[in-house]
Amino acid sequence: MNREEIKTHVPHREPMLLLDWAELAEDGLSHARFTIPEKPYFCEGHFPGNPVVPGVILCEIMAQSCFPLFMEALKGHLAVYRGLDAVKFRNMVKPGDDCEITARLLENKGNLYVCDAQLSVAGKRAAQARITIALIPQE
Repeated sequence: MNREEIKTHVPHREPMLLLDWAELAEDGLSHARFTIPEKPYFCEGHFPGNPVVPGVILCEIMAQSCFPLFMEALKGHLAVYRGLDAVKFRNMVKPGDDCEITARLLENKGNLYVCDAQLSVAGKRAAQARITIALIPQE
């Protein structure tokens, strides 16, 4: 799915839509991509002269990359964080970097989805996390 197709499934919009492309592969894994803009708002002041993408933004990119894993269940629901566990930041991500994200569903209990996600740049893992997402009915 390209960016416009992604918007038909998730409520995120610019500047917080942090996916350029996503798909659910035959192996059951979600694969996604996002290119960090050259001058992203979230790097202003983080850090002057040496911009680095904040870890919380990397977590959000990984969380959004999980949506193909439960896309059908998303209809009529809002996906919200319920937890972040085993978060690790291994390499810095900078403006202009092309991020590749892989996510897999570990567990589904009712409206809770536990996913494992990894974000890499140029084949090097930059971040990973176990993300718990709850689907809340929208009115």
